[in-house]
Amino acid sequence: MDLEHLIQRFQLKDTKAFEKLYEMYATNICGVINSIVQDDELSQEICQDVFMKVWQKSDSYNSSKGRFFTWLLNIARNAAIDELRSKSHKEQKLNLSADLFVGILDQPNESENDEMNSSQLKNWVVGLKQKCKQIIDLLYFKGYSQKEVAEALDIPLGTVKTRNRNCISQLRENMKNN
Repeated sequence: MDLEHLIQRFQLKDTKAFEKLYEMYATNICGVINSIVQDDELSQEICQDVFMKVWQKSDSYNSSKGRFFTWLLNIARNAAIDELRSKSHKEQKLNLSADLFVGILDQPNESENDEMNSSQLKNWVVGLKQKCKQIIDLLYFKGYSQKEVAEALDIPLGTVKTRNRNCISQLRENMKNN
């Protein structure tokens, strides 16, 4: 059965079609969620919630606006980000601390056999200004929105957006050069 027909059956609330789509996409969706929340158990839970939401809103998928997987992926990504931004998640401090990323500069080099050793990470981060480290910490490790970062640092929202864009560009450049 082709994917288009499977999706049509799914939209008509066919549980067999739903099960097949779940089998096809759950592993990838959980992986994307886990890359955001960094917690296997929580990722599984969010993944289940995403598929329930997709089931309930199956009629909102429109193939003329994009692929099914992309639609599903956007819902999963948003759910994972919502979890990071949730008050309970912040209180539990489940998200990564920037110290794990930035603090690695103070640690001695690890063995060359490590998939990504601390010296590689050091090379990427060493050139970043403190402002960049702070923006990256708040946006990507603590799950703040750009507006929340602007309020926390008492700077204009436009400045946050510009710094974020520049910092990520600099990080990419550092990664490319090392």
